[in-house]
Amino acid sequence: MKLRRLVRINARGKRLSEFINLIHERRIECREEFCRGEVFHGDVFRRELREIQDIARECGVELKTADYDTLGERLFRYRRRIGLLIGLILAAFTAVCFSDVIVTIEISGNTSISDEVILAALAELDIKRGTPIHSVDLEKCGNRLPFLVDGVAWVGMHRTGNRIAVQIRETAPIPQKEKGRIPCNVVAAHDAEITYILARSGFAMFREGDYVPKGALLISGVVQSKTGRTSVSHAMGEVRGIYSETVSFSGAYRSTEQSLTGRSSTQRTLRLFSLDIPLYFGGDKFMSSTSEYSESPLVLFGKELPISIKRRKLSETVCSERLFTPDELKDRLMDKVSLYEKNFLGDTKIISRDIKTSRNDDTLTLNVFYRLEGDIGRQQEVFVK
Repeated sequence: MKLRRLVRINARGKRLSEFINLIHERRIECREEFCRGEVFHGDVFRRELREIQDIARECGVELKTADYDTLGERLFRYRRRIGLLIGLILAAFTAVCFSDVIVTIEISGNTSISDEVILAALAELDIKRGTPIHSVDLEKCGNRLPFLVDGVAWVGMHRTGNRIAVQIRETAPIPQKEKGRIPCNVVAAHDAEITYILARSGFAMFREGDYVPKGALLISGVVQSKTGRTSVSHAMGEVRGIYSETVSFSGAYRSTEQSLTGRSSTQRTLRLFSLDIPLYFGGDKFMSSTSEYSESPLVLFGKELPISIKRRKLSETVCSERLFTPDELKDRLMDKVSLYEKNFLGDTKIISRDIKTSRNDDTLTLNVFYRLEGDIGRQQEVFVK
């Protein structure tokens, strides 16, 4: 495509020779000129078109013009479109910036260590989006990274364009001793009456119907043979019993709660590499509020660029004092009782439940007395010298 602004001219008339001579005499540059029949053809620069039109009127020659689709002509047509000009400048700036800065960091090989931990360690080594690539010594940083992150044995780093690839090799975990092989006893977790006992490994010390205190040895993992030899093993078994448990739930009649007013505002921030540029003025206009964060990255040809818009939605809240009636507060506490039974007594049979209420000027307390049947055994390690 031609850059300079050229105009195609066609001239015809009785004084055509005089017209051509005057063009040459006035040193007007005319390119690719030729005559075909009684028509003169040529290319001239647009800046000289007005002078050629004056010569044509002087010679009584009919002059026709046509614009070429040149780059200069296009730039001239769009000279007043500021947005297009700004876009071209930004595109050129982005191309220059992205050519020698880190845009993407790809991490592979890590299983137990999260990407966030590795990225934070890389940031300490000044390897992050927006850092000039020529200022980073990848070999040196790869040698230092295992000292910053526990569990990393080896790191390999290489560059492909504006992308940094980080390959991680984690340290092999130390094999732990299987719990099934640790010598232990089974002891009572509650004061209880045994309803069922089965020793799968070890020796049962009690029978069904026996009462045992908390901490009593139920199944022994220490076994002595007839020859007097003592051996230890991992005691296993199932021991169920009936026991009592007391749980208290309290609540205040007056409670201060945060409630939404319905007013909200959104703050936007332009994130360019690791730089945050606020797109709003002022600070938080609410005395008390809750926040919700979101981020929308700029995507070009399916690739996320290190440019994004971060949004922070603020919802105004106010502190309000609420006064509960005794019945309302009791209902709230009973909800807590139901939640406790669902979460902690799901596999336990509730034989009976007795609730006693106590009140004072400020609080209401529910004392719940349970009679339960469930697993009462817990393992206790045996330490051998």
